[in-house]
Amino acid sequence: MGASKSSTVSVPLPTSLAGAIAASASLTHLAARLRESEQRLAAIAPLLPDALARELRPGPIDDEGWSVLVSNAAVAAKLRQLLPRLSDELKAQGWPDTPIRILVNAP
Repeated sequence: MGASKSSTVSVPLPTSLAGAIAASASLTHLAARLRESEQRLAAIAPLLPDALARELRPGPIDDEGWSVLVSNAAVAAKLRQLLPRLSDELKAQGWPDTPIRILVNAP
């Protein structure tokens, strides 16, 4: 009987999420937009009643605007009433003048 060749299987080391994001230009861009969305929501939060603010989540940002995710239609209706004031606050804090979209994000 001949000697068998042993084969070594190479398993890559796991990469941290932060490492994977840093290694990918598209993920880095996505992470930056997520941070921007969170920062915009934080910028308008002081203008909102606490009960309303708890019902909002940062949503996607794209070249056409920023989306705010809300829990239900009633919250969406109230937030629409506040849009001019919220847009003015974002502009006052130096954010680009982009439309704010309200999206109902049902659980």
